[in-house]
Amino acid sequence: MATHLDWYGCATFSLRTAGLTIFLDAYIDRPQGAEGTGLTASDVTEADYLLIGHSHFDHLWGAERILENTDATLIGSYESVRVMEQAGVALDRMICVAGGETVALSDDVTVSVYPSQHSCVWSHAKMDEPDVVCLGDLGVTWQDQQQRMRELMSYLSTETSQAVQNHLAEASPGHSDRGDGGALVYLIEGPDGSILFQDSAGAWSGIFDTLNPDVAILAAAGRANIDGEPIQGSLAEFVAMEAAALKPRKLIYGHHDDWMPGFSIPVNTDAINTAVRQMHPSVEIIEPHYMESTEILP
Repeated sequence: MATHLDWYGCATFSLRTAGLTIFLDAYIDRPQGAEGTGLTASDVTEADYLLIGHSHFDHLWGAERILENTDATLIGSYESVRVMEQAGVALDRMICVAGGETVALSDDVTVSVYPSQHSCVWSHAKMDEPDVVCLGDLGVTWQDQQQRMRELMSYLSTETSQAVQNHLAEASPGHSDRGDGGALVYLIEGPDGSILFQDSAGAWSGIFDTLNPDVAILAAAGRANIDGEPIQGSLAEFVAMEAAALKPRKLIYGHHDDWMPGFSIPVNTDAINTAVRQMHPSVEIIEPHYMESTEILP
């Protein structure tokens, strides 16, 4: 028996382990001109669980169709569950979590939930390459962050292509200005080993210091968030610090493709790889392309 991983682009993966198919996020549809698999969430017909890292559309949208096409159960924040209920998903198909829970997915597989942080998306418009050093923006109030988010949404609705604007309008019903709903990370443990899934570049350092997964899937895009404040440094340094704290045997990146042109960029991971290997030399970095059914645990 082995554990395999398929990357659907952005931060969405399908994990097959111990007889289960577990989706990590659910965002598969893309606007015209964006990188992606060419598939949509409506094409998914096999899933046992969906683990949703946070409630933004580029992580949650599509879950309602996967749930409609399968017998899967969704695990996510209270806000993710609210959005899905508004989309017509029955509450008995979902489990609300906030961090601190361990859920049995089968006799052989559990998932433990930990609170996390979202990247400081309010601090930038387009994303930068991972070696760009970002400084400042410390102590920004919630009110100012909200104003910056409104400015970002105004930019996305006016300065991106019509295809992207149409995609945003389609993807956003039910998604209020309540934000990410509280970002979560998941530690999946089964007979082949353990996998940590993070879908946004943010973390509570005290939590990551306590975990030691065999495989870590880490977000590799945006302005990183450490304990509620934007990193004073680069994204590459942040991912390397996470790898040094977690000490996984294998490392996989997510959220680093050009999934929404005009906002995202095709991230060059060379700087991240260099920084990671300096701080955690023994790690094996795996960079699969879309839908390669990569064996990550024997």
